[in-house]
Amino acid sequence: MDIPKIHESEYRFCLILWEYEPVTASELVKLCQTQLGWKRTTTYTVIKRLGERGVLKNQGGTVTSLISKDDAQAHEIDELVEKKFEGSLPAFVAAFTKHQSLSDKELDEVQQMIDRIRKGEQ
Repeated sequence: MDIPKIHESEYRFCLILWEYEPVTASELVKLCQTQLGWKRTTTYTVIKRLGERGVLKNQGGTVTSLISKDDAQAHEIDELVEKKFEGSLPAFVAAFTKHQSLSDKELDEVQQMIDRIRKGEQ
């Protein structure tokens, strides 16, 4: 599945959508006013643009996503690794961990992911 580009402000909007969907457009206006400080027209413009790009569906005033949060995040990471680290996941992890300290719990979680991948699980 080809994931359309979701820009930063659109992504913040999508976080709200993913949390509350299915949600009415008028409720999204209220949520975006409160959480993002957006005007009504801004929210409707973003709904329209994301609908045109196939990110969401606005049917009868009810808005639902067509792309999951997990898929959007995975696409962004893939794009980042490809653009900035020449497609090398180890180079990305090395750069990430160089200036980040991971707790024992986080290290255990990463190790569990690696173990699942080695076993052929996802």
